[in-house]
Amino acid sequence: MSEHNHVVNKNGELDVSKVDDAMDRIDDKEKERILADFDSFQAYLNKRIQLAESIGLNEEQLAQAAEKVAGYLAANEEPRNSEEKLLQELWKVGTPEEQHKLAHLLVKLAQKR
Repeated sequence: MSEHNHVVNKNGELDVSKVDDAMDRIDDKEKERILADFDSFQAYLNKRIQLAESIGLNEEQLAQAAEKVAGYLAANEEPRNSEEKLLQELWKVGTPEEQHKLAHLLVKLAQKR
């Protein structure tokens, strides 16, 4: 896959505009596995956060990426469990500032895993 398909370029710079494309590239079976239950979702986020931290992304960059992922999921995926439903509802009623804070909280939650 060429660099233009990646959310993080070779210089370690985050391009959140490519998050939707990255999410669309996850095949349906894998997406179902990730979203099947909240523990699987948190484990997936934890692995992605560890990877992002290992290449030098800071907390704000992680939250920006989480914000894009949360927005994508709220717009494109049906919740598979009560936790995902709650997150979707909170996302939909939140202001952009509240959504950004929720993204920070999601990163912290996944990091604790």
